[in-house]
Amino acid sequence: MLEGRALSCRRGRRLLFEELDIALPPGSITWLRGTNGSGKTSLMRILAGLSAPADGTVLWNGQPLRQAGRAARRGVVYIGHANALKDDLTLEESLAFLARLADHPQPEAAAAAALDRLGLGTRRKAAVRTLSQGQRRRGALARLALDEAPCTWILDEPYDALDSDSTRLLSALITGHAARGGAVLLTSHQDVALPGLREHRLVSRPDHRV
Repeated sequence: MLEGRALSCRRGRRLLFEELDIALPPGSITWLRGTNGSGKTSLMRILAGLSAPADGTVLWNGQPLRQAGRAARRGVVYIGHANALKDDLTLEESLAFLARLADHPQPEAAAAAALDRLGLGTRRKAAVRTLSQGQRRRGALARLALDEAPCTWILDEPYDALDSDSTRLLSALITGHAARGGAVLLTSHQDVALPGLREHRLVSRPDHRV
């Protein structure tokens, strides 16, 4: 389980949040809500180990995340606003590279299967730079279809640029992942309807300078 205890975050002299506790138990889907500037992306990056909190601790199965080693690195998947796909590679090559980083035993086959699940099988040999914004987003989200074992997904605005069919595909991925015992934390400006959805709301602070 991934959790944050007494987390505080500052941007420059501004305090975004402090003494924040959050837990992402197996099988949970949590919608992180808050106004622009409340610190949603900052919190997600802290939980993913990409940024350090000003105060507090992130724990993976009760152990500090930065000391949890390989298991934690493989157990937390972060997809942010950037799609993390290389323009000069094909879609399949880009996803296979991510599969290798995740130590998948058959990265090329896994990438092809994941792209099929996201409706991109016919575009897998296309260079990323030739894809539409929606196709790139689906290509990035195909990373999620590589995961068979439960882990924690941290998804920053995953529904952006998706049409209705792609939205349904993503919701099915999230629901299936939670049913296998995985955990999901997501943000969304759109309404989200997922079974068992929990909400964690970040309350906007006044312009608190420290």
